[in-house]
Amino acid sequence: PGKDLAPAPDLAESWTTASDGLSWTFKLRTGVKWSDGQPFSAEDVAFTFNDIVLKKDLGAQNAASYAALKQVTVVDPNTVRFDLSRKFAALPSFLAYNAGILPKHVLSANPLTTSSFNKGAPVSTGPFKVEKYTSGQSVSLVRNESYFGPKPYLDKVVFTVVPDPNTQIAQALSGDLSIMILDNKAAVDRVKSASGLVVASRPLVQYYWLALNQTDPRFTDVRVRQAFVEAIDRNAIIKSVELGYGSIANSPITPALAAFYDPSLASKYPYDPAKAKDLLAQAGWTAGANGVLQKDGKPFQFTMDVGQRGVLEPVNALIQQDLKKVGVVADLNTMEWNAYIQKVVVRRDYTATVNWWTYPSDPDVFPYYHSSAAGKGFNIPGYQDPKLDDLLVQGQTASDLEQRKAVYKQLQTYTSDTLPYLFLWYPQEIDVLGSSLHGVPELGLRDAVQYIGEWWLAKP
Repeated sequence: PGKDLAPAPDLAESWTTASDGLSWTFKLRTGVKWSDGQPFSAEDVAFTFNDIVLKKDLGAQNAASYAALKQVTVVDPNTVRFDLSRKFAALPSFLAYNAGILPKHVLSANPLTTSSFNKGAPVSTGPFKVEKYTSGQSVSLVRNESYFGPKPYLDKVVFTVVPDPNTQIAQALSGDLSIMILDNKAAVDRVKSASGLVVASRPLVQYYWLALNQTDPRFTDVRVRQAFVEAIDRNAIIKSVELGYGSIANSPITPALAAFYDPSLASKYPYDPAKAKDLLAQAGWTAGANGVLQKDGKPFQFTMDVGQRGVLEPVNALIQQDLKKVGVVADLNTMEWNAYIQKVVVRRDYTATVNWWTYPSDPDVFPYYHSSAAGKGFNIPGYQDPKLDDLLVQGQTASDLEQRKAVYKQLQTYTSDTLPYLFLWYPQEIDVLGSSLHGVPELGLRDAVQYIGEWWLAKP
């Protein structure tokens, strides 16, 4: 994306949509080469989508984002056409977000299921190329002499995996790290007071949520979902784990998308345990032994799977405490991150879980909410609702900005009422930069790194 988070030219120089909205045509930049010297062409784009993204048996991570895509057609070596089954106004935004084009000449030689593309030094079209990749430790990049754009200022960039937050801070303070995301916000004041470091807060197109598996009949009653939101002190979570760097979420559209965000929903569910108890009573849950709610002789008790990542562990502990106050017992099952992903995301073997979504700078949240992604894709709760599906399709097919705004305002109101996910908060990213590092745009690091060719270091 561009520095304003809108789609910007890169491998594609321009794009247009057909009058019926059922296709988009992209003119590709000419003279582009892969880092191994082979030419980049429309064949690479078509291969990436037709042979990988759209192949259901491969299970491409971003496949749900392109549910409206039928195929990619090569018009000529420098032109491709994306043919759609329905209008998809946000296609350029999704392509700018998660559509890294892969080299056909490398990957078509062997079966994709056995390809070793990510091992060693994969080829690329960006300002840098991989020099060395050490799994779980680091990735070293050097200048890509075949890059079509201006040569990057830096000769080399090393991305280092530093799992321990305290070690991250120590390395930033010592100058071993030039830039990092500060996950441990409790250290903000300490880092701010250090010489040679700059601390910056960035808005994100991201929100945290609590998913309640809709195959569990206890959670199909909207009054229960609403009660949980009323029972959770979300401001306390923001204050405790984010040190105030965040705001209450009541819909999937974040304040970073200012043109679409509806601020009127911000105060919709204030912390109100008494109201939560009333809603649970309306749903048939009554006081049982030891203050635990029960229904049909069974206590309201379930397990929340917790991934060991970022702030998830302390957040789950706070939610557990809040639910206990209204008579609901949530047992925590803490897991290593990869095991968590396999259990919760891949197998959907869970009852409740907290996580987050980060998505393109467009309000199209179809992949995360549409019924077609229930039980697979990104619809983690498995929530299915024809009215919500209709709003999601309307949002994708509306081409006029004001029309899209109207649709997504309805969608925000409807999702805040029905709570497919239980919305928790919109976080802010805290970035720590060495004072000698310049040229980093004021974006979250995920987007800022797209401009790494413009970064430079001042001489000591």
